[in-house]
Amino acid sequence: MDKKWLVLFVTALLAIVLMACGDDSDNEAEADSGDSASIESNIVTIATGGASGPYNIIATSLADVYSNTFDVNSRTQTTGASAENLNLMADGKVEMAFVMSDALSQALNGEESFSEPLDGISQIATLYPNVVQIVARADAGIETIEDLVGKRVAVGDQGSGVELNARALLNGHGITYDDLQADYLGYAEAADGLNAGRIDAAFLTSGLPNASVMELSETTDIVLVSVDPDNVDEIAQKHPYFIPYEIPAGTYDNEEPIPTAAVPNAFVVRSDLSEDDVYQLTKTFFESLDTLVNSHQAAADISLEGAQESLIAPLHPGAEKYFNEQ
Repeated sequence: MDKKWLVLFVTALLAIVLMACGDDSDNEAEADSGDSASIESNIVTIATGGASGPYNIIATSLADVYSNTFDVNSRTQTTGASAENLNLMADGKVEMAFVMSDALSQALNGEESFSEPLDGISQIATLYPNVVQIVARADAGIETIEDLVGKRVAVGDQGSGVELNARALLNGHGITYDDLQADYLGYAEAADGLNAGRIDAAFLTSGLPNASVMELSETTDIVLVSVDPDNVDEIAQKHPYFIPYEIPAGTYDNEEPIPTAAVPNAFVVRSDLSEDDVYQLTKTFFESLDTLVNSHQAAADISLEGAQESLIAPLHPGAEKYFNEQ
């Protein structure tokens, strides 16, 4: 073959190869683009609770996942917890929230601190149990919930899920706030009060373990206050979201399991979010459980199998679509 024609042939062949590679790259880029998840919402704010509580810790990890997955502005909003979260959601100020099932029930029915039923709230899933941890100074002489009479007791932020279930449990034992000195304190403030001796006991209802209790146990001699499971069963006849529960031995250097009560947590979302968005948010939430467990071990009790048990609010169609696929 003439040298001139050989050069032209080789040049043409290289051009064909390069064009083919370019087509493959374009096809791969298109495939990647088609596979990437997206949602219509530009903002996904998750209302949580106190800065040191499991709500905030788990939700912060989840917000990072949402931001990275969907390229949206996802963040947490630290609040006074359940009641405030539900009011924020009803007002359209947050897209998602972690709340306690008792507060959710009361919000939907317009009971207790909710003057009227709240609308626009749907549920994505039932989460891990929120354990009622009544912590007392060891020198306060408090062993059971009945011993709180006459004592200085932190009952949670006013209107929070902690405060709502503290009130219900106390009332179920014939105790009202008139029978003790109630202080409305969040996790960190209650732990500080116990450490300084300003209060005798505190309700710190959350997943296990609670960071504030862990830190408190390093500086203060504390005991976990027991609640009779038979009494919890009786209270559950009026408040069906309560279940008997045991704080495992060794959770806070306690040698024996401590009987108490628990209330399941709920993951809720604004009803007006689209079915597609909530489907993607639900799917990503459950596919990220390993990441959430790494942020706080309470998330280990979240499961796909238990997600639809004890639902309080209507299940959002987007979440229902995801569950139907599983």
